[in-house]
Amino acid sequence: MSLGERIRNRRKQLGLKQLEIAEQLGMGRSNFGHIENDRVVPSSTDLDKIADILKTKSDYLLGKTNDPSLPNEDPYALTPKEENDIAIKLQKMMDELDSDTSVAFMGEVMDEEDKELLRLSLENAMRMSKQMAKKKFTPKKYRK
Repeated sequence: MSLGERIRNRRKQLGLKQLEIAEQLGMGRSNFGHIENDRVVPSSTDLDKIADILKTKSDYLLGKTNDPSLPNEDPYALTPKEENDIAIKLQKMMDELDSDTSVAFMGEVMDEEDKELLRLSLENAMRMSKQMAKKKFTPKKYRK
């Protein structure tokens, strides 16, 4: 697998877009696309930056190792795409609570502080359930 293919595969695993990475590198999306298509070889500093953005080692991108994870990296950590999905679902839930009807807990109307505590609790529950599902359904060959 080439350098560009490894970069593209890792980017897709993390749910990132070419534009997001290009902006972090200070280049245009098409320039980053040329790197992914092996038309351009990135400089060593750009390669290190790409590895940091993709949460991997430059050795993995160069094909020196087949393990993309960083040492002590949690294999069940949430990806940016999963974080975004949780944020969207949470926002939908909170929007439903903010409809015309009042939200009450034990007979008392919830104020903004109580709503924020509820939002934090829901977010924590969603994160934990996503991580538990990843642990449960990750095939044994991919477990550390």
